[in-house]
Amino acid sequence: MKMKRISVLLLIVGAITLSGCSSKKTRQENCFRLKAEDFRKTINGKQTNLYFLRNGNIQAAITNYGGRIVGLCTPDKAGKMGDVVLGFNSIDGYLKAKEVFHGALIGRVGNRIAKGKFSLDGKEYSLPLNNKTNHLHGGPGGFHNVVWDVKSTTDSSIVLNYLSKDGEMGYPGNLNVEVCYLLDSKNELVISYKATTDQSTPVNLTNHAFWNLSGEGNGTINEHFLTINADSYTPVDSTLIPLGGNEPVEGTPFDFRDGLAIGTHLDQEKTNTQLRYGPGYDHNFALNKPVVGAMSFAATVVEPSGGRKMEVFTQEPALQFYGGNFMDGADIGKSGKSYQFRESFAIETQHFPDSPNNKQFPSVILMPGETYQTSSIYKFSVIE
Repeated sequence: MKMKRISVLLLIVGAITLSGCSSKKTRQENCFRLKAEDFRKTINGKQTNLYFLRNGNIQAAITNYGGRIVGLCTPDKAGKMGDVVLGFNSIDGYLKAKEVFHGALIGRVGNRIAKGKFSLDGKEYSLPLNNKTNHLHGGPGGFHNVVWDVKSTTDSSIVLNYLSKDGEMGYPGNLNVEVCYLLDSKNELVISYKATTDQSTPVNLTNHAFWNLSGEGNGTINEHFLTINADSYTPVDSTLIPLGGNEPVEGTPFDFRDGLAIGTHLDQEKTNTQLRYGPGYDHNFALNKPVVGAMSFAATVVEPSGGRKMEVFTQEPALQFYGGNFMDGADIGKSGKSYQFRESFAIETQHFPDSPNNKQFPSVILMPGETYQTSSIYKFSVIE
């Protein structure tokens, strides 16, 4: 189960991305009406804060609590700025939220691990269950619930570091993780991940921002137009664990190759087993990769009314598309609006669900002496 060594191309991309993250004071002006003082709190002996980034036509707000994207402002076709990431006005908002993954960095292993168990090097490991019968997104004490150290900041970037100690959430090895958020001059949010370990351990890092390109709290995402560059997806059982391998999207509600309004096939939820299990879209898509490990196009989302467009590129082999099926209005966001059913979506670039238990999928095992390194890009523009 040894992870393939990182290609020279991947290392170059990572080096270029991380090179924009040297130390410098960050600007405090922003379009979010957020106050840094509302994000200052001591959690488990560590200080949290809020950091504002800007470059080109986009701005971002990041907190080191969970390494979260608190907000991202980008213009629509009329030039009006809008915050397109769901989130809260304070750390307390995140601590009290029903949905615990808002905007967060996810690890050690994103997505689900069946029954919270996997075997590695002849030893079985047990992880806490936090998604019915399964382990989800690193468990209740995963990376979304820790305070990251701020290694450096610039006007357009922040580098976060976290040492996940041996045995944390049941995982083996001391895992040293570094993540850089960078806004580049091309109106892109670049997220770069890097990790090393002193014992073999599974690693599958991602970000869990919830997006609405109409603006957070501004209604359904079912009219957003989605394209996913994937010829196949991963069917799941009723607990959202993969049944085995992948199946073609052709002829199914999962065929987004030519672009489709997200809500087009949701009326099939009662008759399509996979949509019923979702309920709706909460599935992994195996991306069409011209070169394994290379940066390539993954998805596009367009909000037709305001014209905002988000393109996603990644070095990862897959993405999880989630259509906001479990939002129920319990959380009140930054604008004072409740976050309702199917009013947001997530595109989580990743390896495959339950990979530690499925040899058909690309390995997520990181070994001592290797470096985990991957990047994903979210590019913003408008259509006329």
